[in-house]
Amino acid sequence: MHLALRGTARVAVMVLFGLVLAACETPPSQNNFAEITFRHLPEIKLNVSEIVYESEYEAPKTAPNVDHIFPVAPAQAAERWAADRLRAVGPDNKAFFILKDASVTEEQLETKGGLTGAFTTEQTERYLARMVVEMKIVDNFGNTLANLNARAERSTTTPEDLSLREREEVWFKLTEDIMRDIDQQLDPTIRRVFFPYMTL
Repeated sequence: MHLALRGTARVAVMVLFGLVLAACETPPSQNNFAEITFRHLPEIKLNVSEIVYESEYEAPKTAPNVDHIFPVAPAQAAERWAADRLRAVGPDNKAFFILKDASVTEEQLETKGGLTGAFTTEQTERYLARMVVEMKIVDNFGNTLANLNARAERSTTTPEDLSLREREEVWFKLTEDIMRDIDQQLDPTIRRVFFPYMTL
């Protein structure tokens, strides 16, 4: 009987511990967000046989990085950009789209506190998004024929009273904004630098 009571107590402690751990985790989003696509933009046709997407960025999935919990991670949106906008229409050579950075970090901001803080909705977090992309045309022997780089940085702050849904909307817009910046850099740069390797 004594052993049975000890076993029951042990199970109760394990259940309680599990509940505490569950309470500490960020609940998964139950909200559906639209896809971020670029199909509405004209294709960039390159006179190559293949478009190769590579990512040198791996989300740390630990603080201060938060891009892994975004509704649409910037890295995911960058891969979609390459798939939607770049088209291989040639017999040889390859085009490489290399994602160097697609990070978003969170910084806790100082608040005033006291009476002033009590009557003010303060900005409590700052999110900084960075994206770096390299593209290059490589011949069949591995020689680089042309290359270019694009870099974008965006930041935004959030107030202390945001709901999870509202925070995810801020994150979603941050991904949209940095992808718009990258697109506006890449489009004209590709057309200028890769002009010898483009087709109408």
